[in-house]
Amino acid sequence: MPSNPLQGASFVLAAHQLSQLPPDQGVEVAFAGRSNAGKSSALNALTGRKALARTSRTPGRTQQMVVFDLGEDARLVDLPGYGYAKVPEKLRAHWRSEIDAYLHQRRSLRGVVLIADIRHPLKEFDRMMLDFCASTDLACHLLLTKADKLSRGQAAASLQAARKLCADEGWSATMQAFSSHAGTGVEEARAAVMGFLGGGDEGRVASSEGAGLGPGDG
Repeated sequence: MPSNPLQGASFVLAAHQLSQLPPDQGVEVAFAGRSNAGKSSALNALTGRKALARTSRTPGRTQQMVVFDLGEDARLVDLPGYGYAKVPEKLRAHWRSEIDAYLHQRRSLRGVVLIADIRHPLKEFDRMMLDFCASTDLACHLLLTKADKLSRGQAAASLQAARKLCADEGWSATMQAFSSHAGTGVEEARAAVMGFLGGGDEGRVASSEGAGLGPGDG
């Protein structure tokens, strides 16, 4: 096994609809987060591939479900950046529906890596995702990105605040400070992803009930 088991990730397709994704078998981990939270940079850092996921100073660049193959029927799925105001409302409504359907119906989904900017309190979308994962027993790992923008003490305080919020709300997500720029927490995050991919052979039970993402933008 290579020192970085995610390094072999390769682009497969970009899907506009759930029906366009690869067959729902094997295992996959989804990456979700608000626009400009550092999702593409995190994917690049975890795979060790600088240009695997496109990064841009323009928020909302990821507007499809982008699938990366890891071999042996394992995948990473980059979900559209959420909440960017300049995306037309019709497209935002489409992605609310598609992300909700993906999270509820995708049997091969083993976990969600939720990306949030450590410099700001968790937003509505972040809270909805954490609540959804808790209510459906879906594993979630919260990456508090851009930790290099804060002092060590500030980053620790933000992480502690997120942990307290999760404890108060009964959300069972694991979490960490992370910086794709400085390399902070990359190995820990990579281990979390591999844990999801290796966790259990039973498929998720598809559900049309439970928490949804709601009508808001986060």
